[in-house]
Amino acid sequence: MSKTSAYLKRFIPSLVPVSHLERLRSSLGALLGILLTGFVSSYALGANANLPLLIAPMGASAVLLFAAPASPLAQPWSVVGGNFVSSLIGVTAALLIPEPVIAAAVAVGLAIGVMLLLGCLHPPSGAVALTAVLGGTAIHDAGYWFVLSPVAINSFVILAIALVFNNATGRRYPHLAPAPTSHGTTDPAPMQRLGIVPEDLQAVLAQYGEVVDVSPEELDALIHQAQIRAFNRRSGEITCAEVMSRDVATATPETSLRQAWQTLLNHRIKALPVVTEKDGLVGIITQTDFMKHAMLTPQGGLRHSLGNVIGLGAKAPRLVSDLMTRQVQSALPETMIAKLVPPMADMGLHHMPVVDANNRLVGIVTQSDLIAALFQRRLERADERDVA
Repeated sequence: MSKTSAYLKRFIPSLVPVSHLERLRSSLGALLGILLTGFVSSYALGANANLPLLIAPMGASAVLLFAAPASPLAQPWSVVGGNFVSSLIGVTAALLIPEPVIAAAVAVGLAIGVMLLLGCLHPPSGAVALTAVLGGTAIHDAGYWFVLSPVAINSFVILAIALVFNNATGRRYPHLAPAPTSHGTTDPAPMQRLGIVPEDLQAVLAQYGEVVDVSPEELDALIHQAQIRAFNRRSGEITCAEVMSRDVATATPETSLRQAWQTLLNHRIKALPVVTEKDGLVGIITQTDFMKHAMLTPQGGLRHSLGNVIGLGAKAPRLVSDLMTRQVQSALPETMIAKLVPPMADMGLHHMPVVDANNRLVGIVTQSDLIAALFQRRLERADERDVA
């Protein structure tokens, strides 16, 4: 390869590899998005409307919404806020500045500045501002009505279609900011206290000083996934099957709460997987579930209230199905234990049921099992280094 060819090749952006299925998904989403937006706008505006039913920037919005739904530039506030602000600025520039070229330049420049200020940067919105100035007589005659129709109508419709289509095809949308930690404190989650922490990312991005087409939260998640893969490689490929408890105490949905509580006490454990003959693992009930439903009152206190919950008080006994958590996370025997670290560290899970391919319970991994396995592996690594 010549030096010229090698130099020119550097101008080709290095994109993340995308599967054929993802290409098809993105293309189909854009097709449906533009098609349905056009139909809905036609119905809303009427067939005889002078204004265009679809404005050209919607094509660019479709690229972001369906091909890059994780991008900060494709989030709802970016689409709606960016298009609204830019159309408003574009119409104003067209009304106040007689020279079209100057009006167009002012409109696009101001639109970018205001979008950055309001945190709603959306590249197609620059074209919206330009359309408001150079879109022709019908748009000029509409004045500020152009902001609502077709800009607002187009924006909300294509956004609603993206919301439904992306989630229906396995792409989370919108990408919301992370929720507070489960402890309700300002401390970061345990997995974010070691290695690269959010403050490191924020400092580097601030130093970089340019718009980056990935949110700090998404970048942080990608880095942590890479760290988990690296940790998984270093941990020696330890699987759940190697560390899980196999003789597991369980309950059924029909088990009385009194009996379930007694099982927890007898085995000195804190959780019972809930299973059925037909469906396998259907839930889990923990000491925390009992405590949540124990009504703490000055008159009776915790002991009296807990007695009511497990059927020892005046209230009639209830069943495990009344208190159990039904949407329970589980792992497979071949799952690497490194994958259990984030849910146990950051989501506060203390127990991870292990099921086979038919959802039949085959074991359980606790935080203690996880810590013991990782500690043992660390000792083995140290011994190997000493021998070497």
